[in-house]
Amino acid sequence: MAQLKIVQIKSRIGTLNNHRETLRSLGLKKIGDTVVKEDRPEIRGMVKMVRHLVTVEEVE
Repeated sequence: MAQLKIVQIKSRIGTLNNHRETLRSLGLKKIGDTVVKEDRPEIRGMVKMVRHLVTVEEVE
């Protein structure tokens, strides 16, 4: 199954509270943090919510 590499590129300071919680749920704490998650609809939804703060690429 494909996986997603998610990298935080912008600070969470000044963002909405639910965006901060979403970043924390993804496992991102500071700029430059990287996580690899399974490509599932739940993860895609979280990434879509904070798409202005992260970059995403598919990893096989």
